[in-house]
Amino acid sequence: MDKSVAFIGLGVMGYPMAGHLSKMGHSVTVFNRTGAIAEKWVATHGGTQAPTPADAAKGADFVFCCVGNDDDLRAVSVGENGAFEGMSKGAVFIDHTTASADVARELATEGASQGIEMLDAPVSGGQAGAENGALTVMVGGEETVFNKAQPLMDCFAKSVRLMGPAGAGQLTKMVNQICIAGLVQSLSEGIQFAEKAGLDAAAVIDVISKGAAQSWQMENRFETMIAGEFEHGFAVDWMRKDLAICLDEARRNGSQLPVAALVDQFYADVQKMGGNRWDTSSLIARLKRV
Repeated sequence: MDKSVAFIGLGVMGYPMAGHLSKMGHSVTVFNRTGAIAEKWVATHGGTQAPTPADAAKGADFVFCCVGNDDDLRAVSVGENGAFEGMSKGAVFIDHTTASADVARELATEGASQGIEMLDAPVSGGQAGAENGALTVMVGGEETVFNKAQPLMDCFAKSVRLMGPAGAGQLTKMVNQICIAGLVQSLSEGIQFAEKAGLDAAAVIDVISKGAAQSWQMENRFETMIAGEFEHGFAVDWMRKDLAICLDEARRNGSQLPVAALVDQFYADVQKMGGNRWDTSSLIARLKRV
């Protein structure tokens, strides 16, 4: 059955995700802080534009959210004219922001006090995954709520999995970012080593990608890394935001993240090079500095 849906936050991820929900026949009302982007989305996909998150959420069975960070998330959910003001009891708030586990638990508790159900559901797969409807979604929350929401998340995902109670989705996304940080640095070092050794780096990567060294980063980023093209994905600024969340959580749970901490500082070097909006594979640019 088609549902009444709100989508808050039409950035590089949210814009196509909301589009897939509309294409699957759901009635979608959108809110974006920059209203012109919401106007463009409505012109392309139909649906309705709302002036506030609260207005977008009125009458919605499911309210999706994909914004920048914890503060943005609080503002559009429990802040003035936030989505929780407009939501009905029994409605589900699904947050796709990459944020802290703390804010996920905080919103779940606040939602429960108002009769609102909550899932923290960060995604992986980047802009291409969002546009192609091929995201991976890692979810925290109650199983009964997850079962209600999964068919809608399937509209833009190739994999949707419940990982545990509130906060578990965000914790899983932290593991994702920790692993990516090390992989991209290692790939950068490998490419640079191949070039310094006088090898054809593209041929080397093509060969080793058929063996145990294979990874998504290797398959999808080695050519642009060799070419010095860094306009193909998740920005360095956002990766540093995510790694800060990981390192903060690690301090609390006692885990050791020496590689992630080191790579975070390497990304700080990339920022100093002016690479704030370069994609995360730009770690290789740091190695190639004269």
